[in-house]
Amino acid sequence: MSDTRTGLGVDSHRLVEGRPLILGGIEFESEVGLDGHSDADVLTHAVIDALLGAAGLGDIGAHFPDTDERWAGADSIELLSKVAGMLIGGGFEIVNIDATVIIEQPKIGPQRAAICERIAGALGIEASRVNVKATTAEQIGSFGRGEGAAGIAVATLRG
Repeated sequence: MSDTRTGLGVDSHRLVEGRPLILGGIEFESEVGLDGHSDADVLTHAVIDALLGAAGLGDIGAHFPDTDERWAGADSIELLSKVAGMLIGGGFEIVNIDATVIIEQPKIGPQRAAICERIAGALGIEASRVNVKATTAEQIGSFGRGEGAAGIAVATLRG
């Protein structure tokens, strides 16, 4: 008998000058980018954590620690593909991903379909199983001041 599992992932990073802004594996035109050990893609990191959580496999830091130079500047979509391989190898089917990015600028809408396709491609699933939304913090707090961005994701697995 198979069971259904759900995981939640959350990630945030500061926005700084001199870094590319990558969200869901897509590079956005921006004067600032997310600061981190890898490419700091908060949306993909949240998806990774949601998947690992649903499978009971810890979190992104356990698998790709920021103290390990192998992951310096890593492409988060490649990390997502590695996680998909772990899940499939463990007998899991990725049923659905629902994710939200919190950022003041740029607008995500024009790239939403490309983000869904990129995440789905890394996971080996249909793009219709990936939903991505965006919101602002309405100028409240550090995210609202444009100092950072966050990603939140829920993943459903069948295993």
